[in-house]
Amino acid sequence: PNPEVSIDGTDMEVYFSPDDGVADRIYEILTDADESIYFMAFSFTTDEFGEAIREQAQNGLTVAGVMEEQQVKSNIGTEYDFFKQAELDVFLDGNEGQMHHKTMIVDERIVITGSYNFSRSAEIRNDENVVIFYNEKIADFFLDEFQRVYEQVQR
Repeated sequence: PNPEVSIDGTDMEVYFSPDDGVADRIYEILTDADESIYFMAFSFTTDEFGEAIREQAQNGLTVAGVMEEQQVKSNIGTEYDFFKQAELDVFLDGNEGQMHHKTMIVDERIVITGSYNFSRSAEIRNDENVVIFYNEKIADFFLDEFQRVYEQVQR
């Protein structure tokens, strides 16, 4: 489990839930962040991730996110209201379809992405995948997509 590989100088980690302890690894990366956390989330109900992000914002890190409107309105336990109460730059998506990303970009060099929603179901029930890339160029591609999605948010 959790193979770490390097391809053409890009270090990567591969995880599969529910077996590989994905949440622990994501939490570790969030709490080790030094500069910034950007995220795009279809579903975001994991309290520990929300708490880590809010704490990092209090510590002075740049935090911004976009969450899928339909999921925020229908999910029980969404982190959206807590992000808004903390006055973070987290908004509902503004596209006509579903914003289905499940991505975090940490310190503009680490990308966490895959099918894994930031939810308890993804951690303990669903078969999900996560790939973590350690590469600034790859992070730049995801930051470009984040910026595109962020420009469409509901303010």
